[in-house]
Amino acid sequence: MPVALLLFKVTALLAAAWVAARVFRSQSADLRHRVWTLALAASLILPLLGAALPGWRPTAVGRAFAQVTGSLARAPIDHAPPPMAVNAVPAPIAPADVVLFIWIAGCAIMLLRFIRGLVALAWLSSRAKPILEDRWMWAVLNTSRQLGITRAVRLLESRQPQSMPLTWGFLRPAILLPSDAHTWDDERRDLVLAHELSHVARADWPVQIVAEFARAVYWFHPLAWIAADRLRQESERAADDAVLNSGVRPSDYASQLLDLARTLKNADRVWSTALAMARTSNLERRFIAMLNPSINRRRTSRRAALFTTFAAVALLLPLAALKSPAQDRAGRFTGTVLDPRNTAISNATVIMTNPKTQTKDMTTSDSAGKYSFAGLPAADYQMTVLQPGFAPYTGTVVLGAAQDFSQDVSLLLGAVNERIEVTGDSGPAPIRVGGNVQAAKLLRKFPPIYPAAAKQARIQGSVMLQALIGKDGTLSTLRVLNSQVDPDLAKAAVEAVSQWVYQSTLLNGEPVEVATNIVVNFTLNP
Repeated sequence: MPVALLLFKVTALLAAAWVAARVFRSQSADLRHRVWTLALAASLILPLLGAALPGWRPTAVGRAFAQVTGSLARAPIDHAPPPMAVNAVPAPIAPADVVLFIWIAGCAIMLLRFIRGLVALAWLSSRAKPILEDRWMWAVLNTSRQLGITRAVRLLESRQPQSMPLTWGFLRPAILLPSDAHTWDDERRDLVLAHELSHVARADWPVQIVAEFARAVYWFHPLAWIAADRLRQESERAADDAVLNSGVRPSDYASQLLDLARTLKNADRVWSTALAMARTSNLERRFIAMLNPSINRRRTSRRAALFTTFAAVALLLPLAALKSPAQDRAGRFTGTVLDPRNTAISNATVIMTNPKTQTKDMTTSDSAGKYSFAGLPAADYQMTVLQPGFAPYTGTVVLGAAQDFSQDVSLLLGAVNERIEVTGDSGPAPIRVGGNVQAAKLLRKFPPIYPAAAKQARIQGSVMLQALIGKDGTLSTLRVLNSQVDPDLAKAAVEAVSQWVYQSTLLNGEPVEVATNIVVNFTLNP
């Protein structure tokens, strides 16, 4: 999935969650917490689901994509700039590689921060001792029964008297209390246990882990940080609502919470993966919510839970399936360029031309004759293979979306092209050799002589000849291609060229026959 498209999808998903949370601001914190939970979980599922689902490309998106990327398209064939000579230099680091490195580095830093928090929790657990007093165990049992908790909850006593109450764990949840917790009265004990056990009942800790992973993956996205922060805030407010729903007076609960925040510490230390009861970062907002009698504190109903889940899935599936036109690409297109004896040809130029978009993609074969294209748009292509000494190859290749394709190309030997200029007053001109054959391969030549009758009649013209150079270098099957030329000029050209001798053309060290095209120009000076 392209990075830009994934960024758009994640932004749309988290922005929708932010809008929904604003719409539900008069609803319970539990419902808003559910909205943020679904959004963060969906952001992690989005890339995997996008790779698994079939593509969906709306017409409007296609038009918008074409407008945005039109200026970035490859150069059209008809308006291609002239070639220029450049010096070969070491390839610079690709911008995509730099972006990938920065993203991986950011993820690593975030994950290390997360792991450090887990290690800190493990260290706290190893140093804490279990609380087994009857009054604490009965209080935990009664509150767990009221909240529907069936798992055993561990109570741990920290070595520090000012340690903030913390909750973590899912299968074996644990609640860490300060070392002086045994001096608390029953009211504070019950309030603290009710708050912390509500986190256990709501499975807030594994949800917070999901949020931390989402923030690590999308560390560069401001909405990911906002979503994780709002999730934690709504988690604490939902736990406060659970305590207040048990019949506790809001003023008494706020007083106890404020006292804990004043006397205890470590709420904002490195073990941020834990859920701290009196974290000072959002305490003021919690007090305002506690003392507001009009706040909705109900748990999310089954109907509301189903509705939010359905809405999240209804948004997630189209976003995951959304594909840009740029994703309608073929797989790898590979092959080998061979000569007539099936020997690999290196440095052959392979050109893929898209007639519809009038664009070209080009590569060369390596030392083993292999060429490769990756990520070409799925389309019908005109394939051209060029190599000096061989006839150009052209063919049609159909590349399907997300499909690998392979095609080997066998090149035929190219024709030897000769061009001779014969003037009417200064004798034969030097031979100019073009095409793919060098002058040194012509071992013996007899320049044509301008026929006297043609010169007197001021007749000029070009004689186009075709012949076959045998393995021994002599010409055979010499014939005139343009029958409209003057017969005297044609005869003079054939008589001279038929006596030429070439050096044998070698293919992999063995002589082969090769076609030749010869043009003899007869011109008269003014």
